[in-house]
Parts: sequence; C-alpha cells; structure tokens
Amino acid sequence: MNKQTITIDTIVQAPIEKVWQCWSEPEHITKWCHASDDWEAPHAESDLRVGGRFMTRMQAKDGSEGFDFNGRYTDVRDQELVAYDIEGGRHVVITFTEMPEGVKVTETFDPEDINSADLQRSGWQAILDNFKTYTESV
Repeated sequence: MNKQTITIDTIVQAPIEKVWQCWSEPEHITKWCHASDDWEAPHAESDLRVGGRFMTRMQAKDGSEGFDFNGRYTDVRDQELVAYDIEGGRHVVITFTEMPEGVKVTETFDPEDINSADLQRSGWQAILDNFKTYTESV
C-alpha cells in the first residue's frame, strides 16, 4: 500500500466563520461536495465532534453510479482543523488558516490503491474548488 500522502489546497476569500459553516453543515455540503457538474451530493450528515460520524451521498445525476463517502472524526478544532478516518484505515486532515487574502484550506489524505495519485489529487482538488466557488458565492 502506498503510504505517500496527497496534499491539495485553496484560498477561500471569505471570513473564517463562513468557511467553517459551509464546510461543516450538511445543508451546505450538499451544494458543493461533487467533483464534476454531472455529479451531485443529494444527502449529507455530519456529527462534527471527536468520535462523531459523517456521511455524504455522492452520485451521478443520471443515477448510473454513486457511493456513500463516510467516516469518523478523530480530531475537531473549531475553525482550525478537522481530521477523520475513512474506509480502509485512510486518514484525512483538513486545516483552516486565516491569511490576509482569505482562509487557506489544506487537505492532506492517504491515497487509495485503485486510482492513480494524479487522478485522486485532481478529483479531490475539483471538490475543493467547488467548495471555494460555493462559499464565496453565498
């Protein structure tokens, strides 16, 4: 198994409170958590606390395929950090850093073994870019 982590980031031009809210609340997650326009996230749940669980349904808009992205939170620091474990024992850490130009959101994750690192990086970056676009627009 490849233990090399993958890191992506973006800068969201919005106050930290808004960035945190859009990241953590299911009614917002369903608006941005997809990698392309032909996919959607019709349902999300989040119990944002250490030991709490989350689930986001990600599916093709035409219903041809889909999956539940889910896991358990391992660390939560309000408006600073979210860490969680997903299936296969993979770990994800997201940091939120206030900067003069906005909030830098950095995600570091353990890759899976099926898709190439480049494909995983581009998919996760596309979702993060959707998050940025959505958050800046609401």
